[in-house]
Amino acid sequence: MEKILITGGAGFIGSHLCDELIEHGYSVRVLDSLIAQVHGTGAGRPDYLNPQVELIVGDVRDKSKVLEALEGIDAVYHFAARVGVGQSMYEVNEYTDVNNRGTAVLLEALIEKPVKRLVVASSMSIYGEGLYTSISGSVVEDAARALSQLRNSNWELELDGELLTPIPTPETKKPCLASVYALSKYDQEVMSLICGKAYNIPTVALRFFNVYGTRQALSNPYTGVLAIFASRYLNDKAPIIFEDGNQKRDFVSVKDVAVACRLALEVEEAAYEVFNIGSGNSYTVWDIAQKLSSTMGVDHLQPIATGEYRVGDIRHCFGDISKAREILGFEPSVALEDGLEELAMWLKDQVAVDSVEQAKSELAARGLTV
Repeated sequence: MEKILITGGAGFIGSHLCDELIEHGYSVRVLDSLIAQVHGTGAGRPDYLNPQVELIVGDVRDKSKVLEALEGIDAVYHFAARVGVGQSMYEVNEYTDVNNRGTAVLLEALIEKPVKRLVVASSMSIYGEGLYTSISGSVVEDAARALSQLRNSNWELELDGELLTPIPTPETKKPCLASVYALSKYDQEVMSLICGKAYNIPTVALRFFNVYGTRQALSNPYTGVLAIFASRYLNDKAPIIFEDGNQKRDFVSVKDVAVACRLALEVEEAAYEVFNIGSGNSYTVWDIAQKLSSTMGVDHLQPIATGEYRVGDIRHCFGDISKAREILGFEPSVALEDGLEELAMWLKDQVAVDSVEQAKSELAARGLTV
């Protein structure tokens, strides 16, 4: 039986990966700092964490703890990170310290205690805007919006006065880093691949799109958009959406993501590759908010589009997952409707502290909304 370490494994995606790995015969250890923003003040071991998981409470920036956690380990998933585009734009030191330096500490520890495989969690945020085509059919991968057009609520992307059409974004699109969070995730990805190649540690980077499902931190206003919407609905409040709500994203079930993560460990050909992990579908944020309200039975709470732009946000980005299908054998199996039904059932027993308006005020006070 191989023993696997998951940094940040007591969180949303990591805990589901624990279940997936244990179900397939692996032994799992988790290193997690149980930060208050995710787990609550003074939190202990999460109730949802698989009882077979060995939990070490510690910070990924603490090399002694990392070395302790690596003892007897065969492979590592590096999920420990601060998450959130908006917050990263004013907690610059914290995000850079945890995400960039934390990864560096782990990599130095892996040089001393090498493993058979390292899988690092990256993000679709590194793409910035997704891929587009022009009316003539040419592919545009460096599309961007000017501040002047955003101030005029002109949300869509144009080239020479003509609207561009968003298309699925493949791994070959060059990064366009629009936030400190995106920069830190790209650093995590690249540092891991560089060190993996240098020290013969087969490394895989997974670029997650918008992951949703049970166990998300509902009281964290900088987590995934579906969890933020759920928090509002649980408090009998309408969700707040930046711009007009027609921005498109790829929403993928955490259960499908856990399977993809296991495949990244097991498929030999995945070594030193980068993969998009999504559903292969796209939905507007407005549509997602309405689907969740209907599933939760709160149709009277219609989304509120603020008509504001948040610095670091992009208009459209959804994934081309053909590479993951071809090499990993990854095939998403959870339909959005089924995933939302499971989420809604779980939400019935949850309590959420709604901090969305406070977070919005913090961004506005720093000039990070337009």
